[in-house]
Amino acid sequence: MWLPFTQMKDYEEAPLIIESGEGIRLRDIHGNEYFDGYSSLWLNVHGHRRPEIDEAVKEQLGRIAHSTLLGAANVPSIQLAEKLIQISPENLTRVFYSDSGAESVEIAIKMAYQYWQNKGRTEKTKFVTLTNGYHGDTVGAISVGSIDIYHRVYSALMFHSFALPFPSAKWHPSGNEQMAKEDSLSEIHDLFEKNHEQISGLIVESMVQGAGGMHIMPVGYLKELEQLCRKFNVLFIVDEVATGFGRTGKMFAVEHEGVLPDIMTMAKGITGGYLPIAATLTTEEVYQAFYGEYTEMKTFFHGHSYTGNQLGCAAALANLDIFEKEGLVEQAAKKAEYVERLMAEINELPHVGEIRQLGLMCGIELVKDKKTKEPFPFEERMAYRATLRMRELGMLTRPLGDTIVFMPPLASSYEELTKMLQIIKQAIVETLNVKVHTK
Repeated sequence: MWLPFTQMKDYEEAPLIIESGEGIRLRDIHGNEYFDGYSSLWLNVHGHRRPEIDEAVKEQLGRIAHSTLLGAANVPSIQLAEKLIQISPENLTRVFYSDSGAESVEIAIKMAYQYWQNKGRTEKTKFVTLTNGYHGDTVGAISVGSIDIYHRVYSALMFHSFALPFPSAKWHPSGNEQMAKEDSLSEIHDLFEKNHEQISGLIVESMVQGAGGMHIMPVGYLKELEQLCRKFNVLFIVDEVATGFGRTGKMFAVEHEGVLPDIMTMAKGITGGYLPIAATLTTEEVYQAFYGEYTEMKTFFHGHSYTGNQLGCAAALANLDIFEKEGLVEQAAKKAEYVERLMAEINELPHVGEIRQLGLMCGIELVKDKKTKEPFPFEERMAYRATLRMRELGMLTRPLGDTIVFMPPLASSYEELTKMLQIIKQAIVETLNVKVHTK
């Protein structure tokens, strides 16, 4: 096997093979147990082997495992589409399925592009994104991404997008978040003013840049982006792949600011971490631009073999039923407050430069110098080494550069959250040889 986003030389030095799981714990082939501190890459919600989802998949197997969605709908896909429309922003009324977050973004890009073509606005072909943004690994998705370490090797394959500054005090000359926000919005306004006739859409991760290191938008920024798009007739595309399904303390992160996107992507938590389903939702206006006689050639020529798979849709329906019955979004918001209090102790460690958190999406950035925020040399890989120590202590997660990700399943108990954060603290202390002063 060749593992994704993995340098196989690293893996061979510290191999891990998962054999089973239950609740929020995973078990390897040697019987060692680990907390699932990254929700099996940000998508597990209720823990592993949740009986209601298990039964929903088994029940669907008794009917049919899969039939194509190309020209023939199926029952669970219809039911799930209705449910997604109910829980999403009110202007989104159409659901297009796919198999992964990257594919949902690829669809959003093609959908936005063809929308303008179908409307006769053939000059509107460009996209705008934010620096440090990540939207997946297909060629279209990396073309609207802006993380150099992931994307530079493929630069010759990518189409050009406008990449404008993400509003972070960390990267702004002033070190001030409000000034970073104002300058970012000003640059986007100026770009739109000069080039809106060429611009098809603006795509952003909703509230939090996930793979870029858990960077959080200033209050009001996402809403102002929406307003700029409306003013200049640019489609507003919001990527909720990582932030959706309760992860930020709301069902979708756009709810923090009452944003109504033209196109919204979702995946990861949609099936509770069971099966690969993703969706791209859009408005009736966008949908109608593709509706007509076949000879008009307005059809959206896109699809995947397993699109709208019945087993995945059945799992998603069971997942959303648990959300509703258990008030899981409200629970997650309260647990996030608890985690924030515990994080304050970790934030005091001398090599923790910053903790960034929205809901149960957390990033702990390690630095060489806490005062100046000087980073560790790239080759020292401090966060990676700390996560290896966490594995030895009984918890799994992955770093993003020198930022440690903590994104536990929403169903984690307060006791489990406490234990996981204790492991994180101990691993940082031991890996960086921190002297802890006791009172």
